[in-house]
Amino acid sequence: MSGRPLKLGMVGGGQGAFIGAVHRTAARLDGHYGLVAGALSSTPEKALASGRDLGLPDDRSYPTWEAMLEGELARPVGERIDAVSIVTPNHMHYPVARAFAAAGIHVICDKPLVHTSEQANDLLAVVRESGVVFAVTYNYTGYPLIRHARDMVAAGTLGEIRKVVVEYHQGWLATNLEAQDSKQADWRTDPARSGMAGAVGDIGSHAENLAATVTGLELESICADLTTFVPGRRLDDDGSVLLRFAGGARGVLMCSQVEVGEENDLRLRVYGTQGGLSWSQENPNRMEYTPLDGPRQLLTRGQGYLSPAAQAATRIPAGHPEAFLEAFANVYTGAAEAIRARQEGRAPDPLIALYPTLEDGARGVHFIEKTVESAQSDRKWTDARWSAPQ
Repeated sequence: MSGRPLKLGMVGGGQGAFIGAVHRTAARLDGHYGLVAGALSSTPEKALASGRDLGLPDDRSYPTWEAMLEGELARPVGERIDAVSIVTPNHMHYPVARAFAAAGIHVICDKPLVHTSEQANDLLAVVRESGVVFAVTYNYTGYPLIRHARDMVAAGTLGEIRKVVVEYHQGWLATNLEAQDSKQADWRTDPARSGMAGAVGDIGSHAENLAATVTGLELESICADLTTFVPGRRLDDDGSVLLRFAGGARGVLMCSQVEVGEENDLRLRVYGTQGGLSWSQENPNRMEYTPLDGPRQLLTRGQGYLSPAAQAATRIPAGHPEAFLEAFANVYTGAAEAIRARQEGRAPDPLIALYPTLEDGARGVHFIEKTVESAQSDRKWTDARWSAPQ
């Protein structure tokens, strides 16, 4: 891609936030965005102070997101922001995303998308009307070997898929951290801000999206068991879900934030009639491929034998670790290519414009809802099929 950097605004991600700095680093890594405006906190004073910390001009450091939208729309079209990055706690995703999308400003939103399918369906309608690009930052889809795994499955290398196992293990919420002045723990365990699910919403949604992205399989039904282990906690901190896919494949999804000693262990295994693959986020530059009638193979990032999409997501030679920030940046770069293609009236480059879409986000919200429904039900299986509303 060429041309000027896209003008990016940010809502949330100010002083004391974790993920905002990650988004800003990812956005600027490939030079496709410049942060020019922000409403960086729910507290106006903190929002303005955060803007000063980042060097934003006073007239584009806004006390509220509403003021930012109004202020940017008051600018000439060529001077206002091209896109907004929403990195707030979950409860603010919907009103902010809806307002900016309706105003014709492209949206890059953290996950999970919103609290309910009703909100997600409304966003789908708004975006169809406005025609904006809407990306959801399921960032683990940006790893080169995940893109290669997707292409292997699509090409039939593994044969007909039989079994999918996706796991996300963390231990950081093994104690009542939300009662110890932890901002991150506080909002993630608060139903009003996080939504109806805890671990399932925070990391189980990543697991669902990773499995769906790589396999292309559609969920048919689920059987879920959710548990809250830490006394006083209001949302689940551990979940196990059996999966049945359309076409007959079976799967298991596990997510937990109370597994002492685990850090960020996201794993995916896919098994078909002709082979299997195994990948781990904590060692993302390697993936095992086991063909039915051949020796186990170790695939590594940066090699010429990988698919074109995997190579396009790679910046440095083999043997030099590329990891979390680069994968995150690949999502931002994919959205940038889609935005530029809209602006220039051309088709986007299919090897670059790869990013989780609004439909992915809406499906993820549906998965969270159905998982909670299944866990609360005495039925063995809960229908989990999803399709975009017409």
